[in-house]
Amino acid sequence: MNNFYRGRRLRQSPAIRRLVRETRLSVDSFVYPLFVVPGTGIKEAILSMPGQYRWSVDCVVDECRRAADLGIPAVLLFGIPEVKDAVGSEASSPDGTVQRACAAIKKALPELCIITDVCLCEYTDHGHCGLPDENQYIQNDATLERLAQTAISHVRAGADIIAPSDMMDGRVQYIRQALDGAGYIDTPIMSYSAKYASAFYGPFRDAAGSTPQFGDRRTYQMDPANRREALREVLADISEGADIVMVKPALPYLDIIRDVRESCNLPIAAYQVSGEYSMIKAAAEKGWIDEPRAVIETLTSIKRAGADIIISYYALDVAGWMGEG
Repeated sequence: MNNFYRGRRLRQSPAIRRLVRETRLSVDSFVYPLFVVPGTGIKEAILSMPGQYRWSVDCVVDECRRAADLGIPAVLLFGIPEVKDAVGSEASSPDGTVQRACAAIKKALPELCIITDVCLCEYTDHGHCGLPDENQYIQNDATLERLAQTAISHVRAGADIIAPSDMMDGRVQYIRQALDGAGYIDTPIMSYSAKYASAFYGPFRDAAGSTPQFGDRRTYQMDPANRREALREVLADISEGADIVMVKPALPYLDIIRDVRESCNLPIAAYQVSGEYSMIKAAAEKGWIDEPRAVIETLTSIKRAGADIIISYYALDVAGWMGEG
């Protein structure tokens, strides 16, 4: 029997393994998430995310330049305001941290794709993604206008793609109509379509200071036990005008990524979230795992499941490793 693999697997050279590899990681697939804060000259370490920082606008431009020089095509910006209030006023301010960062990055690096997170949790003093009523119940419809205002302010400042992560019902359609009405008909929406109420968001909430001050987010984020619901959410966002759909987190939801891949032809993004990053970092710092191999293996599994775009705090590291061969 002339079977290429039979009895030869252990003797395959590295060149042959590369030649027959089925799934390939590419720096072109990576999006690098960044936290932007008020002030100047700030590079503040995030203790729960070793190797990650909060950047002031002037410093984030330099970090974006590093990413662009490594071939990373896009960054995802999260803003931390000077002052938080009940309605997240700074989320849509023309002088907000994300808006200023968009303008500065686009001026310095016009070819770099800027994606902005559209949500209220980083900007509100209560830490929720929507606006609560007097009974602390999150008001879906009242939140939509604030999200649309924020999206428009980001695009005016230079954002290329809008990424609503709030999980309010109908927000993709509302934002799409608002963008079109403001003349931004060509601005794509990357929707956090299947966003689960996950235990893996802890380090992000530490970084952004967005831990809910009452209740939790399970009333509007998805139950981790639900699989079919993810497809309903994805198809609903597509019908409302989403251009890219996202699954978040990534590694615990590889089955969902695969389900979505088999159900739609849109580009699929998967977010390797803060807890996934910090879990690998912690084990590597203990010497329990080989960090580069573990990172490449997990990112490959995300790609193999069907993701076209991978949002990862490891993007810069992996791009560097790839450059080194």
